[in-house]
Amino acid sequence: MRDWMGISKDVFYDPERVAILPMGFCYPGTGKSGDLPPRPECAPEWREKLLAELRGLKLTLVIGQYAQAYHFGKTGSVTDVVQAWQDRWPDVIPLPHPSPRNNLWLRRNPWFEEELLPVLRDRISEILP
Repeated sequence: MRDWMGISKDVFYDPERVAILPMGFCYPGTGKSGDLPPRPECAPEWREKLLAELRGLKLTLVIGQYAQAYHFGKTGSVTDVVQAWQDRWPDVIPLPHPSPRNNLWLRRNPWFEEELLPVLRDRISEILP
């Protein structure tokens, strides 16, 4: 993820500069093809409360299908949502999950690394000089 953002480890883990807010605070376990989805009661219980405490947000990265469904509703596949990234620019950017399991998705969607990531990195460098 840090590579996609173009920032150092120190910046990524600095809580004064970057907030990492998962969809669930408990590990849901593993299934046949990886981690199970976040538990459905988690985000409605606490997510909006925590987001309200994060004042002065300049950019929100909405990462993966579960976060995208929560924030945007049912708007299509991850590919559809990420391809429409300009619809929410410059404050919100949907991204695929940066899992090694998505390497096939990255190979099938070269526009992501060619078009979106350079713009994302420029935006982040504006916010986190």
